[in-house]
Amino acid sequence: MTETLLRGRDYRTLEPIELYLREGTLAEVRSLSEPDSDLILAPGLVDLQVNGFQGVDFNHFPFSEQDVLHATQALWQQGVTSFMPTVITAQPEEIAQALQRLASACEHYSDVALAVPAFHLEGPFLSSEDGPRGAHPREAICAPDIALFERWQHAAQQRIGLLTLSPEWPQSCELIRHCVAQQVRVAIGHTSATAAQIHDAVLAGASLSTHLGNGAHLQLPRHPNYIWQQLAEDALAATLIADGDHLPAEVLKVFLRAKGEQALLVSDVTRFAGQPPGIYDSAIGGRVQLSAQGRLSMADAPQLLAGSARGLLDGVNFLLRQKLAPLQQAIEMASIRPAQQLDLPQQQGLAPGAPADVLLLKPQPDGSVSLVACIKQGKKVWQAAST
Repeated sequence: MTETLLRGRDYRTLEPIELYLREGTLAEVRSLSEPDSDLILAPGLVDLQVNGFQGVDFNHFPFSEQDVLHATQALWQQGVTSFMPTVITAQPEEIAQALQRLASACEHYSDVALAVPAFHLEGPFLSSEDGPRGAHPREAICAPDIALFERWQHAAQQRIGLLTLSPEWPQSCELIRHCVAQQVRVAIGHTSATAAQIHDAVLAGASLSTHLGNGAHLQLPRHPNYIWQQLAEDALAATLIADGDHLPAEVLKVFLRAKGEQALLVSDVTRFAGQPPGIYDSAIGGRVQLSAQGRLSMADAPQLLAGSARGLLDGVNFLLRQKLAPLQQAIEMASIRPAQQLDLPQQQGLAPGAPADVLLLKPQPDGSVSLVACIKQGKKVWQAAST
C-alpha cells in the first residue's frame, strides 16, 4: 500500500494542514495546531488547451508516442497534472493522424493515460476571416460536418472531449447538438459570428468560450460585437490566457468581473515553451517569432499572436502579481474550474476522496508562487533540485 503524508498550508486559508494520501487518493485532510512548513499545498493544475510543450508539437506530424510522454512529464514540472492535448485546424488526414497518435500514446503509456482525460479539437470549423482565424491555416478551414467529426472521433478512440468552433456557419447548431448528445463539450472560438448566431449556439448547447478576447479582429464595432455577446451569455463559461501578452491586465480584470466563477485559465501553450528566442517554422502559424520576453507571434504579422510560450502556472502568477485575484481564486481558475468543465474527479480539489494530485508551492516576495514539488495520484513525479 502506497501512503504519503504532506504538511503545509492550505492554499485557501493558509492555515496549517496535513494531507494523508493513500493508493493515489486523498484519504484525509487534517488541521494542525502549529505550522510544520511554510509551503503551500494546492490542487494540481488542469490545462484544457495544450498544443505542445518543450519541443513537442501535437500539430506537426509525425510525432511519437514517446514525444507525448515527454511533454506529459515536462508539464508535471510546471505543476500541470492533467491536460488536454489540442489538435488545431489542418487537412482532414493530418488531424486524423495526430488524434490516432495521441490515442496510441494514451494506450501505451500509463503516465499519459493518467494525465490526459480527453482531447481538444480546435477547428477546423472556424472563421476564415483574418483576425478571428488567428494562426489557423485558411486553406484548411471548412464548414461544420458531422460525418467528418465522427471520422476524427473514431481516430481518437472516442477521446475528443472538447470541440471549439465558430457558430457563424449555417451547419453549426446541428453539429453542436450532435456533440452535446455524446457528452462532448462545445466551445465558441475563432469566430466572427453575430450576436444572434452566438445566442443560437448557446441554445443548441455550446457552454464555453475558447480564449475569450483572442482569435479576434484587431478592431471591432463598439457594440454589438462577439466579445460583448459572449460576456453577456450567462450559460457560457470562458477560458482566458493570462500570460501578459494575450490580454492586458485591465481587460482580464473586466472579464473576471463579468464571468465571476465561470472564468478559468488555459495556457494555449505550444512547443516553444522553454525554447530560445528566434524565428521558427511552425505548424501553428507558419513562420513565428519568439521574443526574448517570451511573446510568440506570427513573423510576418507580429501584431497577431501564434499561441503562447508560457505555461499555466505563469498565468496563475500573472494574476497574483497584478493583484487581479487572491491566491485561492487564481489557483482554482487553473485547477478546480477547468476540471469542472470536464466533470473530472479533480474538481473536488483538496477534499477526502479526491485524486491525490497535489502541488507544493513556495510563496515569493512579489506575491507569486514557485513550484517545489508535483504529486500525481499520490506519486511524486517532480521535485525541485534545491529542495
